[in-house]
Amino acid sequence: MPKPYPEEFRDDVVRVARNREPGVHLKQIAADFGISESCLTNWLRTADVEDGVKPGTTSEQSATERELRRRVRLLEQENEVLRRAAAYLSQANLPGK
Repeated sequence: MPKPYPEEFRDDVVRVARNREPGVHLKQIAADFGISESCLTNWLRTADVEDGVKPGTTSEQSATERELRRRVRLLEQENEVLRRAAAYLSQANLPGK
């Protein structure tokens, strides 16, 4: 997988693409910066979501969701350990053992 472009570079390219002169195509802008047209289109789409122009999940929301899923998984594991410990200890306190 190729190394990702720096954030500043992407921001600059998106700014140039958004403020382009009439008649200048995205293909030409992408070629000028040495990236593919599809890459530029993806960057523009992502920037629109991040700026709130279009609906979608922002990178901050994705990071928060990832962290919450990790925390839920950890809590479920801790809960299972406690459930097994409670079952084991309740068996140990039965009369006749």
